Amino acid sequence: MKKIFLLSAMFLFVNLICGCIDNKMTVAKNISVAEEKFDPVEEELKTLTLEEKIGQMMFIGVHGVQIDEDIKFMLNAYKVGGIIYFDRNMETLEQVRNFSAELQNNSKIPLFISLDEEGGKVSRMKHALPPPPSQETIGSSGDYNLARVHAIETSKKLRAIGINTNFAPVADVGSKDTRSFSDDAKVVAEFVSSAAKGYEEENFFYTLKHFPGIGKAKVDPHKDISVIEDSKNILEKEDLLPFKKIIAEQDNSKFMIMVGHLKYSAIDTQNVATLSPKIITDLLRNELNFQGVIITDDLGMGAISKYNDFSNLGIQAVKAGADILLSCHEYEQQKKICDGVLDAVQRGEILEERINESVRRILKMKLQLNTIRS
Repeated sequence: MKKIFLLSAMFLFVNLICGCIDNKMTVAKNISVAEEKFDPVEEELKTLTLEEKIGQMMFIGVHGVQIDEDIKFMLNAYKVGGIIYFDRNMETLEQVRNFSAELQNNSKIPLFISLDEEGGKVSRMKHALPPPPSQETIGSSGDYNLARVHAIETSKKLRAIGINTNFAPVADVGSKDTRSFSDDAKVVAEFVSSAAKGYEEENFFYTLKHFPGIGKAKVDPHKDISVIEDSKNILEKEDLLPFKKIIAEQDNSKFMIMVGHLKYSAIDTQNVATLSPKIITDLLRNELNFQGVIITDDLGMGAISKYNDFSNLGIQAVKAGADILLSCHEYEQQKKICDGVLDAVQRGEILEERINESVRRILKMKLQLNTIRS
């Protein structure tokens, strides 16, 4: 009897201990599940209307040097998520700083505010914002660290006037216009990598352009389509190399990739890159595994606008896999692009979940700088 009693007592004790452990594990598991369920991007996404989601996918140019009724309309009615500056918007450092603040104050979700500050001739407000050297000049120095140094300096100067995104560095190989670091793909990759590290040290958004590389272009895409006849094997060894290096090395949520308007016949015989699912989704998103934001080059350029209606351009780009649609100059074009995408979702041509995929990436990127407002 004593043995039976002892065995029974031990059995009850073991069950009691196991029960306590199970309860603790259950509580811990519930806490863990609760923590996993909270996602600031998903929480923000839930608060957005369809119109606000599509607005986040619009990156526009505006006119003037301060907020006016046209700009307010684009911010309030179209809920645009990004603004690009040109010289037409920039007079003095103080004016740009105030303009940036006004824009942010009129937006529910903080804006990407950008410009093309590549260096050399592709720079803005040179009279008040001394530009870095051209990428060709930096590349010819042979000093990779120089790209990092100028990226850091550029980030600081731009942040001081309310800009948080640079449409640079150029990752193209061998451009004949001083915009490339080199005509050697490996050298370009190293300089672009160094620049990327400089931007990331400053926690500043940057943009690799123009995927999958426009260094071999024979026609200015502002005017018309240029066709690249190289095999995919050559493209991979040359043009794609800088993009592949940064995608593999850097945090994909810290930078955008801008897709150009050239046609690459070895990959897609029908569409320019901006409108090509084979290039944006199959190659960039799936094959190269880029997880960040994909932005188009300006949809108003001749290479693309001459052959497409603006009401359909955004639809094609979104269906190809683009996250952000860039339209730099005319408000009416911007409205048509945005309205076209909205109509396509409402009639079921584009699923809202496809829109959500892009907006998640956009919000995640903005969250990196703690810019999503509570």
